[in-house]
This record gives sequence, structure tokens and C-alpha cells, in this order.
Amino acid sequence: MIDLWLLFLFAFGCLTLATVAGGLMRRRAPGSEFVVDWNARVEVWWGMVVVLGLAMLAGFWGVLLLFAFLSFAALREFVTIAHLDRADHWAWAAVFFLALPVQYGLIAADWYGLYSIFLPVYGLVLAPVISVLSGRTKRFLARIGALQMAMMVCIYCVSHVPALVLLDIPGYEGRGVLLVAFLVLVTQGSDVLQYVFGRLYGRHPIAPALSPRKTWEGFWGGTFSAAVLGAMLWWITPFSPLAAALLAFVSVLLGFLSGLVMSAIKRDRGIKDWGHAFPGHGGFLDRMDSVVFAAPVFFHLVRYGWAV
Repeated sequence: MIDLWLLFLFAFGCLTLATVAGGLMRRRAPGSEFVVDWNARVEVWWGMVVVLGLAMLAGFWGVLLLFAFLSFAALREFVTIAHLDRADHWAWAAVFFLALPVQYGLIAADWYGLYSIFLPVYGLVLAPVISVLSGRTKRFLARIGALQMAMMVCIYCVSHVPALVLLDIPGYEGRGVLLVAFLVLVTQGSDVLQYVFGRLYGRHPIAPALSPRKTWEGFWGGTFSAAVLGAMLWWITPFSPLAAALLAFVSVLLGFLSGLVMSAIKRDRGIKDWGHAFPGHGGFLDRMDSVVFAAPVFFHLVRYGWAV
């Protein structure tokens, strides 16, 4: 697929420029916190692009297996902060070893009518039932709330990314992996751009208690820049440049809001990062927080706007 290879060249070109810029900044200000943080982020981005690129080259099954693994890894991080009670062990086991494989199995079967409601309906009903059968009611609402939040964020929302590959869009057959690339690039790109604008021009925090580094200047600069990026990537999508920009804007806005929600959970638990999978840059959920809310909304906008 020539569009996929062109996209790889675009991504590698951007990362090469970021690497060169990081090297030049290191020479001029080797001890700068911004420079150290920038170069560490670039290393993580290289790894993310390579892994996602290999998955996309493998097609639908590569993308499905990658995001199933990411769901599992995200669940592991969530469970570490959930203050487990022995009464909930079977419920959590059901989420890991029943809910997750069934959800991804339904996507593999392209059974939209069931995977779109399996967890929001059956998962939300069965999870508390399994837990309540233990007879332990202490902190039951908090315990089940954490369990259901983990299930919806880590499995349901994330699983809509590989589901994009199966959308039946006239004239776009066999190119669904590019929709995955579009969503990931605009959301992750917005993270980068918000970070840059925030460090350079940020003066007014949006929610200091949740994320002190998120500023209005960074948000608007990163959001509109990501919308421009989306318009530039219209050629890998079935959208017009304007539609691509609008979908990118909506996805980035939802990504920002999901980042605030995930930050609120971390602050509630008194932690800085979800995990330590990426030294200095947290865990899997820290890297995916801008995708989780955006994925199901983007999926349904495309499904009802372009698919048959």
C-alpha cells in the first residue's frame, strides 16, 4: 500500500527532525529540563512509531493483537491503583480473562451489533453481580466503580481503534489501517504540540489541581495545530480536507478531556504516573490517555458518516 509507506516516510521525517532538534538543543543547553524531557519523549515516539508501523504492515490482525495487548497492559496498570479487595478477585479475573478476549473476539468477527453493547450492557451488569456474591459490602460502590471504569476505558474504548480497520467505506476498501494511523497521529501529535506550545507560551493553567502543565495557550495552540495536521493528512482518509480537520479537532478535544479525567484518577490515588513502562514518561495509560475517549467517538462519526 503506497499510502502507508508514504505515511511512514512522513512520520520518520518528522521524528528525524525532532531528533536533530533535540541534539542541537542539547549542545546549547545540556542541563535544561525542557531539553532532557524533549529528547526522552523523542525516544519514546520512535518506539511507538516502529511498533505501530509493524502492526499496520501486518494488517488487521497485527493491529488487533497490538491493541489487545495494550488493553491488557492498561488493565494491569489500573488494577495496581484500584485498592483490590479479596472479594473482587473473581470479578477482576472475569474482566481480564473473559471480558477482554470476548470483546476483541467480537471485533475480529466484525459483529458490530454485539461488540458495541457487550461491555456497556452485559459487562456493567455482570461485574458487580460477580463481586456481590462474595457478600462483602464494605466500599462496594467505590470498588465496583473502579472495576467498571477500568473495563470501559482499558477495553471498550481502546478496542474501537482496531475496529476502524473493518469499516466498510465505499472506495476505501483495504485501507482501514490508515484510519488507525490518522487517529493516532492527530491525538499523539496534539499531545506533542500542546506540550511545546505550553512550555513556550503557557501562562494560564487550565486545571492546576489536575495537571499544572496544561495551559490554555498550550491547549489552543496544540488543538488548532493538530486540526491543521489532520487536514494535511486528508489524503490517507476518505474525508475531504475540511472534514479531516473537523474530525481531528473533535478527536483532539476528546483526547484532552480524557487526559484530564485520567489525571483526576491519578491525583485521587496520589500517584504521578500510571506505571513505569516508559522510563521518565509513565506507563501505557499515560501514553494512551489521549486516545481512549477519542477512539469510540471517532469510530462512530466515521461509521455513520462514511461507512455503509
